Order: sequence, then structure tokens, then C-alpha cells
Amino acid sequence: MTTSAFAPIRIETTPDLVEIRRHLHAHPERSFAEHATSAYLADQLRAHGVEVLDLPAPLETGVIGLIEGTAGPGPRVGLRADIDGLRVTERTGLPYASVNEGVMHACGHDLHMTGLLGAAFWLAAHRDRFAGSVKIVFQPAEELGLGARRCIEAGVADDLAAIVGTHNNPNYAPGEVAVGVEPMMAGCVKFRVDLHAQGTHAGYPHKGTGPIEALASMILALQTIVSRNISPFHAVVLSVTEVHGGDVWNVVPAEAGFQGTVRFFDNDDERIVERRFRDEVESTARAYGIAADIDWDVLQRPLVGDPRLSQILADDVPAYARLRPIRPSMAGEDFEEFAKRIPVAFAFVGSNGEPGCADWHSPEFVGLDGAIGPGASFYANAALRLLRELA
Repeated sequence: MTTSAFAPIRIETTPDLVEIRRHLHAHPERSFAEHATSAYLADQLRAHGVEVLDLPAPLETGVIGLIEGTAGPGPRVGLRADIDGLRVTERTGLPYASVNEGVMHACGHDLHMTGLLGAAFWLAAHRDRFAGSVKIVFQPAEELGLGARRCIEAGVADDLAAIVGTHNNPNYAPGEVAVGVEPMMAGCVKFRVDLHAQGTHAGYPHKGTGPIEALASMILALQTIVSRNISPFHAVVLSVTEVHGGDVWNVVPAEAGFQGTVRFFDNDDERIVERRFRDEVESTARAYGIAADIDWDVLQRPLVGDPRLSQILADDVPAYARLRPIRPSMAGEDFEEFAKRIPVAFAFVGSNGEPGCADWHSPEFVGLDGAIGPGASFYANAALRLLRELA
């Protein structure tokens, strides 16, 4: 039996989708508190004939939709978008800027949600074009690195043959899509060090074992871990981002500490950095006569799409967008949690491309409406193609 060749479809950036995107941008909500966002997304799906499933425990926010094809039985694939905003005060000056004080879609999740809605609307209106079914997954709390894990605990991925995600990327222009077999987003470690010493009067430092000098020595020593232990051909970053200790100008504190992050693309590199990190902190603490507690939390491993499926989707992109090479990002993405269980594919969708434009998590970040159509097209074509390939 022969089957017809796959013909990718194109979804345009329509005024209706722009209106949806701007509403979502103006009403961001924090991680695991996306109640109004979830209600809005569910209403949009129902209005376009998409079944909205009961939210399985332990999920309390997010939305799960289901679109059954009418061309026969087949596999089920998932399309995922993240929905949470960031604790950032917006400074874009946009007419649709956030109305929720101190919260902003500074990572462009409003674009992700709108792109997935656009794909869902098209798939619901063209059920006769595919066999099998498509699960629409609006995932909470990506910014905490916990939302995908919560979805998996709730069984969202249990019936899926594969799942597809996207992230807008301001380093690409609207109409550009990057997908392929290379690593896309870095693994992410969150570390915290708490130092415990004997506080004393600032005029009598010899009567205590203050932690401030130890803290300073540790932070300086940690900056040599990457340069002296990791191959210069491997991308690894270690950043100390928060330091705390002391409340009064004339007291040597008993407690101090710091926290930060490590980003990596090779799991062996992460293990080397952790070993050297612990060695540096523990040996310095001993030298200063204090105690150190270390919390090393690998939030995500590097995000790499399934090689076969990613290449198939990349081959289709030129029919509806401009395919671009992958430029790996040092940002993390909890979509990687799904890759531990089922095949995944992931794409960068261009969202700005102007020289000097603000990047993710900036209060000046601006994602352009022109990213909506290409994002929706990638989602929809990925679903159609994977349903054929995995049948």
C-alpha cells in the first residue's frame, strides 16, 4: 500500500491570534498560580471544539486538551507550551504591557501559548486530515523547573508516543525556526551553600570564627573550576548570583552563604564541576574552622531532541518557515523531563532578531507578534508528521 507524501501546512498570524497573545501578555501569573490564565486557555479551546480534560492530580493549574482525528485509529502525540510569567516588573512601554504589578511574560510564554492555541484551532477544524489524536498540554511552572515534573507525576505523558515543545528566541527573527539533532538548551544546576560559624563582636574577631572571609575565598576559588577542569571546547558556566551574611555593621555574623547556578551541555562535565565544587567549599570551610552545608540540585539535564524525529521535523520546516542552524542556549528548560520518558522534539521560534534586542528575563524583553504564525505552524506540522511516522 502506498501513502501520499506529507504536505506541510502554514498557519498565518491572524488578528484573532494577535488579540489572544496581547491579552495573555497583559495578564501574566506566577508559577503554580496561573489560575486565570488556565481558565482563559480552557475557554479558548472549548470555543474551538477542543475537549478539555479534567486536570489530574497533583496538577492544580494548567490545561490539558484532546483532539481526536477522524481518519482512523493511530498513536497519540503531545504538544506542550509553558504558561507562567516571571517576577519581573515590565519596562517595555507596550500598550499591552502587564497589568499585574511585578509579574511579566519576560520569557515569551505568551507567544508559546498563542502558538499552541493556533495549532489546536487548526487541528480541531481539520480532524479529517489525521489518524490518532493530539494532546494539548499547557504546562505550569516552567520557570521554577518543576512544572514538567508535576505533569509527569500526574500521568500526562503516560499515553503519549512523543511530545513536542517550542521556545521563542529573540536571537532569531520572526519567520525563522531552528530544530535539529544538536543540544539546544543547557542542563541547569541550582546550588546553595550555608556557612555556620561562631559570631562575635566586630572589635574582637579573634573570639569568633566568622564566615565572611571564608565566603569570599570560596567564591574566588570557584571561579577557577571551569577554566582549570573543563575542556575549553565545552560550554560550562558557573555563576554565583546571591550572597548573604550579617545584619549589623559591628557584629561578625554566625551565618552566611551564597547561591547560584551551573549550566552545562555534557553530563560528565556537571559531575566534574560538582566534585570540584564540594572539594573547594569543604576544604576552605575546614581551613577557616567553620561548617558548610551544600545543596546541589540538578534541575534539568541538557535538552536534546530525539535525533530521528527532530531531523524529520527539520526537513519539513522550509515549506512554511526559514530553517536556521541551532545556536545552543545556556538557559535551562524543564521540557527535558519529558525526554527521560518518551521521544521529544523541540524548536526555537524566532521572536525578534533586531540587533541589541533584550533577551529572555529582561524587563525590556519584547517578543514580536510575527512569531505566532510560525510557532503555530511548527506545532501543527509536528503533530501531523509524527502521527504519520509513529503509526
